[in-house]
Amino acid sequence: MLALSARRIGALAALLAVTASPALASEAAEGPPNLLDPNVGVMAWTLVIFVLLMVVLSKFAFKPLFAAVEAREKALEDAIEGAKRDRAAAESLLTQQKAHLETARTEAQQIIADSRATAEKMRTDLLAQTKTQQEEMIEQARRAIEGEKAAAIAALRTEAIDLAIAGASRVVEQNLDSTGNRKIVESFLASLDGAKGTR
Repeated sequence: MLALSARRIGALAALLAVTASPALASEAAEGPPNLLDPNVGVMAWTLVIFVLLMVVLSKFAFKPLFAAVEAREKALEDAIEGAKRDRAAAESLLTQQKAHLETARTEAQQIIADSRATAEKMRTDLLAQTKTQQEEMIEQARRAIEGEKAAAIAALRTEAIDLAIAGASRVVEQNLDSTGNRKIVESFLASLDGAKGTR
């Protein structure tokens, strides 16, 4: 389209040159031109060429140029709008990421606090359980000691009874019924234990 308009402009320029050449030739014959003198013919042809050039350019060149410039401006505006949208989306994502990071940080701190509380509770429970086990072991040891003590006392009592019967048999020098004598000595020792308990 631009090539076609350039051909037309070239043809118009050639036509003007042919028509203007007799006027220029006559002026050359007259002598050097006076540049301050207005030449109506040249002015008219210049105006006609200018108008024709403007018509041709406005019809064939300006519209595509303006359309291209407008398309370029629209593309730039669209790119700017897209960049603004992308920036807004990036800021939104950044805000969301910051919020998620803060939430994760808060949750991590909560988990750490819960873990510490759980560990402290477990420590307290273990200490209480250990203390209870120690008390049970001490109580079992006391019972075992009491049982051993009672067994030792019973064994000593039995031995004391046997010794007392043997001693009494020698003193009396007769054969006594050991079962009957044992009961007598046991009741005597029981009375002694009762007398000790009342003191």
